[in-house]
Amino acid sequence: MSGDRPMYDIDMHEPSHEFARCWKAAGQHIQKMVQGPMKSWLRAHLNPPFLEHLSFRLGNQLFFVRIEDVDGVLEVPGSRPGLMTVAAECSGHPCLMPMRHLRGAWQPVRPGWGLLDVRFGHAIDPPTLVNDEKIEMTDWELHDFAVQVVRDYITQLGRELMSWQGNPSADPSIWFVGENGPEWVVVRAVRFPMRDAKPPANLDKIKAQCSRLSPVGHFASVGIASSDEAHDDSGIVPPTPLWRGHGMVVRFEGLSPIAV
Repeated sequence: MSGDRPMYDIDMHEPSHEFARCWKAAGQHIQKMVQGPMKSWLRAHLNPPFLEHLSFRLGNQLFFVRIEDVDGVLEVPGSRPGLMTVAAECSGHPCLMPMRHLRGAWQPVRPGWGLLDVRFGHAIDPPTLVNDEKIEMTDWELHDFAVQVVRDYITQLGRELMSWQGNPSADPSIWFVGENGPEWVVVRAVRFPMRDAKPPANLDKIKAQCSRLSPVGHFASVGIASSDEAHDDSGIVPPTPLWRGHGMVVRFEGLSPIAV
């Protein structure tokens, strides 16, 4: 998970108020169908950019949801190709949730979960797809998890997040408001037995691109191991794969300033 990657231009285009209402109704419907607290939302915010609008994990399965207005009146951010990309890279299910505005409220058009598989057009019932198979986390999943770790750290520092994205092929991963304005973060994740990630080879290009908005940047290394590795640091036994939904141990020591 290293090497040159495309640079990411921050897009602060906010979705419309009406889309936010539709999005909230869709999320509440999914929450209701779970029949209990949803503990594994992957995306449940309206910060750009948008590949999916909502995403969640149920058991060992990931679901990526794009909301669409069947009447074509609502301006919907993102695209179906974006949805397909994130679902494929994360070995998840690309879902459409057709919505309609009726009697002053947004509601799913389809019965049940209201989800359709964008590839085949048939209904998706998430609980029936969950099984006991161990699924190893993809590089995209791992990077997205690392971004969450860094994002939570920045929030704990009392900083306001501007934008973030979990695409491992785009830089930077995070923008936030620092003491004197916007700051950015390049995130890299590594799997045990590696402990520390290296800055990307194209860091100078990233700095030049980001300097249009801010010269203040940081690098964040996130090392991730299975919780089973906590009791075996010998290096003799092969590392335990990072199974989706299983316990993990994180090595993260904060942000390292990137010299201008």
